[in-house]
Amino acid sequence: MKEKLLTFFKKETILCIACLLAALSAYIVPPDAAYLGYVDTRVLILLFSLMAVLAGFRALGIFDRMANLLLARAKKMRQLALTLVMLCFFSAMLVTNDVALITFVPFTILLLQRVHLEEKLIPVIVLQTIAANLGSMLTPVGNPQNLYLYTISGIGVGAFFRITLPFVLVSFFLLLLLCFLQGNTSLATQPQTTPPTRTGAEKQHLFGLTVLFFLCLLAVFRILPILPLLALSLVWFLLFQKGILKEVDYCLLLTFVFFFILIGNLGRISAIREALQALLYGREVLVSFLSCQLISNVPAAVLLSEFTDRYDLLLAGVNIGGLGTLIASMASLISYKYFAQIPNVGKGKYLLWFTLANLLFAIVLLGLAALLPS
Repeated sequence: MKEKLLTFFKKETILCIACLLAALSAYIVPPDAAYLGYVDTRVLILLFSLMAVLAGFRALGIFDRMANLLLARAKKMRQLALTLVMLCFFSAMLVTNDVALITFVPFTILLLQRVHLEEKLIPVIVLQTIAANLGSMLTPVGNPQNLYLYTISGIGVGAFFRITLPFVLVSFFLLLLLCFLQGNTSLATQPQTTPPTRTGAEKQHLFGLTVLFFLCLLAVFRILPILPLLALSLVWFLLFQKGILKEVDYCLLLTFVFFFILIGNLGRISAIREALQALLYGREVLVSFLSCQLISNVPAAVLLSEFTDRYDLLLAGVNIGGLGTLIASMASLISYKYFAQIPNVGKGKYLLWFTLANLLFAIVLLGLAALLPS
């Protein structure tokens, strides 16, 4: 029992910490009717629906097929590295940084082993991780912190893109530069790209998931009410893809609930509220960036959002904050987990590459953030 609890804590550290902090805050501020207003059900429903839909797409092999189509013409290492990195960069804008890395990092490992370029695993996977974290910054559905801040802030679509687009463009050109530095070795073999024929049921599932995905987008942009989306999602998965519901990250949803409770209680403690507001004032980007290094960008966004109305600066800070330590973004841990499973790999070398590359991007983007109106 003790070993199971320890394993769970290692796997879901942020959830356990959030639960502990919520319990401590509940001791200070005893539960009452105000607790009912803490939890943002809109955010939870959107996250649940998007995670379920994307898990459905992944089960159908959609992302693998996309990768194979794009990689079919790659003949040089530079072209291959650019394709692999940009797959993560652009797909993360719609399918989230986590899903992009879960989909493409294992594929990258197999592919580079197949073409006998194992020495390129570290730079390519590190760049993929950065690409997914920064590509996901562009859209409200790119990552959980964007979805949360977009939902609670009332920022319009145009305003949201005006905040994120400059950072994403700079990241894109910096990624291009680093990909071109990977050399231009010829590939030993080419990957097999012939996909299996889809069954009638798979085609039906693909159509249904595509409709649900567009309904999710309509709900994110406040065109479709949230409750019909939840009802349609539950009906679809319970009737046609019940197994997909097991793939939803319920621990992430529960983490949000605990942080909602913590934030709600902290907001009712005047001394803490005033201290956090004073700390954030005029330093929103830097404080949110540093907070991410300790508790990761999603909890940092949820925690700090209660104590500032500069959601534009907070949005920039928590997305740049995904760069840095391994725990700054949970997506970074996903890449490292896959890499660490390769026999006889240089984990220390990976961490060195990861730290230096993240530091480079962080310095550039923090410099860009300094130009934002204060």
